[in-house]
This record gives sequence, structure tokens and C-alpha cells, in this order.
Amino acid sequence: MPLPEKAFPVSWDQFHRDCRALAWKIAGRQQQWQAIVAITRGGLVPAAIICRELNIRLIETICIASYHDYSKQGELVVKKGISTELTKNGGKNVLVIDDLADTGKTAAIVRDIIPKACFATLYTKPQGKPQVDIYITEVSQDTWIYFPWDMGFTYQEPITRGGA
Repeated sequence: MPLPEKAFPVSWDQFHRDCRALAWKIAGRQQQWQAIVAITRGGLVPAAIICRELNIRLIETICIASYHDYSKQGELVVKKGISTELTKNGGKNVLVIDDLADTGKTAAIVRDIIPKACFATLYTKPQGKPQVDIYITEVSQDTWIYFPWDMGFTYQEPITRGGA
């Protein structure tokens, strides 16, 4: 698959640094978190790192599928919800973690379920930004983020030769 014009590749090292930076921002709120809800699949790895950094022991998942062919977003499907215990009080003191807020549609579904939760992502795009409370990096809407689990080691053509 050729790279889009605006590609934003993220290495494992950068991803880990961004997860820790997100944990610092979250810790700065000085809030006692009841649990983390990871939006799968993208939120699983950052949730694991953040729960360690913030010493949160309860991790729940909400499984929402949106990218069915890795190239365009399709219909959103909730494959697994969260426990009713975490929906009490609108999800107050629940931290929702995802890798990216792209269009904001996935986050909107989660916000409908737990509207008082704090939503944190590593990366956001302009359309997704209104749904996010805390993030590390914003990229343009037409940028495709390549996460470390999506990539292998290959030669990269220089930008001046048409590389992304």
C-alpha cells in the first residue's frame, strides 16, 4: 500500500514517549481515577503504559470497530460495551484512552455511554479534537498516522525524491 501524501509514522520509542507525556498531563489533573477504559484496539497499548504510570489497576475495554479495511472509516460497530459499574454517575472518575481521535465518531459513541469521563488520546485531528479532553499532538485531518504495530523496517525515499 503506497503512503498517502501526508504520512506521520510513529516509532515505538516515540509512541512510548508520547504515552508517558500523556500520563504526565493526566497526572497534572490530580484526580483519583476509578478505572481506565481502553478503546480497542488502538487504545490498548497506550492504556497499558498509562495505567502503569498512574498506578491504575482496573482496566476495562470498549470494543468499537471503525476501520474495516485500514484505508477508510466504515460504519461504527460496538462489539463489546463496558461494565455497568463504570457507567454509574456518567463515568465520573473514569479515564478513557485511545490512540487517535480522527473524526470524533468513536469518541462520541463512548461519550454517549459515559459523558462525564475524561477522554485522552495521544494524537488528534481537527474533527476529533472537540471530543478530546487531553491529547499530545494534533495533526491535519488529511494526515495518516502509521502506528508502530502497522509498520516494518523499510527504506524511506527522501522527501525531495517524492518520499512521504
